[in-house]
Formats: sequence, structure tokens, C-alpha cells
Amino acid sequence: MASADTRSAAAAAGPDKSPRKIAGMFDAIARRYDLLNHLLSGGLDLYWRARAVRELRFTGREVLLDVCTGTCDVMLTALKRREAGPRYAVGLDFADAMLRVGQQKVAERGVGAVAPLLRGDAMFLPVATGAADAATIAFGIRNVYDPHAALVDLHRALRPGGRLAILEFAMLTAPWLRALYGWYFRAILPKIGRMLSKHHDAYTYLPESVGTFYRPDEFGAMLTRAGFSGVRAVPLTFGVVYLYVAQA
Repeated sequence: MASADTRSAAAAAGPDKSPRKIAGMFDAIARRYDLLNHLLSGGLDLYWRARAVRELRFTGREVLLDVCTGTCDVMLTALKRREAGPRYAVGLDFADAMLRVGQQKVAERGVGAVAPLLRGDAMFLPVATGAADAATIAFGIRNVYDPHAALVDLHRALRPGGRLAILEFAMLTAPWLRALYGWYFRAILPKIGRMLSKHHDAYTYLPESVGTFYRPDEFGAMLTRAGFSGVRAVPLTFGVVYLYVAQA
């Protein structure tokens, strides 16, 4: 089994994650982003987000910080819960076009007064220390140039005892599932993604970035090093996705 240091070196040698490149890539696919998420996941992305929100145990009084908010699906999922949701939700991303799509969705749902959007970098959150009661990142942490730096600043932004839920893809461990998953990721997903998004690189980047990201145990250890406690890594859909839950 590879050590964390070896894995870190592999991640560093993976696809280019410079902020300008990643923001530009997501800006280019913003209009088709939601469609492709639903299509390529078979609609499971809706379940994954709802599951993450449920882990935050909202009572109706909290401030939620949704980092790498993209088109705001997680914060909107939280705000529309039939049970209690957050009192206020702030979405942050560094891709302008993604935020524009998100802003339109926020306006259409009539929650603009309690769901402002900010442009910013996940490694340098433009929020006060202890400002948030809960935080989420859905399928964005692997795109951050320095995930550990982002987690450290996220810990700072959460009040003591605040809850964190992160969703991220993972490589399957069962040999036959891993082979099937790898075939879909390498042969099918990029073709559909390129056809619908009209962007050559974005859906080639996706399998590359997943393949070089940290294993669940390694990422869990990173959360602990960043100051979080009670870290749990919960596999969803046979381990295609992991839900990481922790407390500041």
C-alpha cells in the first residue's frame, strides 16, 4: 500500500490544478454543468447531496458556508428541506460563470435574501473566524490547489463544534467494480462530457483528478491534521463517492 507521502507526490504529479486553469475550465462548462451532473451520475448526485445535508442536523438557526458552491445545488438543497434547514447560507466559488448560473437559480427559488454568493478562493475564505455553524464542499476539494490549506482555513471559519460535510469521488477497491468504473470513467464519461459541454478537457480532467486524489483514509487523516475531530468517511453507492463528516 502506498504511503501518504507517496500518494501526495502522485497527486502533485497529476493534472494541473492552478486556480486560473480550474476556474476557466468550470466557467467554460457552466451552462451544461447541472445537466451533465445529473446525466453522468444517473441522478444519484441528488441523493448524495441530500445525504450530506442531512448529516449537518440543521435546526433552523445555523449559518451554512458552502465552499466550491458551483451552481449552488448543495446550499439550495439545504434551504429547501422540509425539515429544518439553515437560517442563512453563503455560497463561495472562484468561477464567475458558475456563480452566475447559481445566482439565477437562487433568484428563481426566491431565497436571495438568505443566500448571498461570494467570489473567492477556498484556500483564503473571505469570512470571519467562527462565522459559520456548518460547512459543505461537494465534489470540489480535489480541484483545490492545496486541499490541506483549504481545510485549515475552513476549520478557522467554523465555530467550535461546527459541523463539516464533504462529498468527493473515490476509486473503488473491489477488482471487478474498479474495472467497470474505470472503463466508464475513461471510455464513456469523457465522450459524453465533451459532446454535451463542447469542452475538450473538462471531462478528461475528471477521471484524472479522481485517480490522483487521496484515498479515503488519507483524506480523513488530512482532516484530522487540519484540526477536525470525530472524522468519519462514509462510502456511498459502493464507494464511488465518500461522504466525510467532521466537527471543528
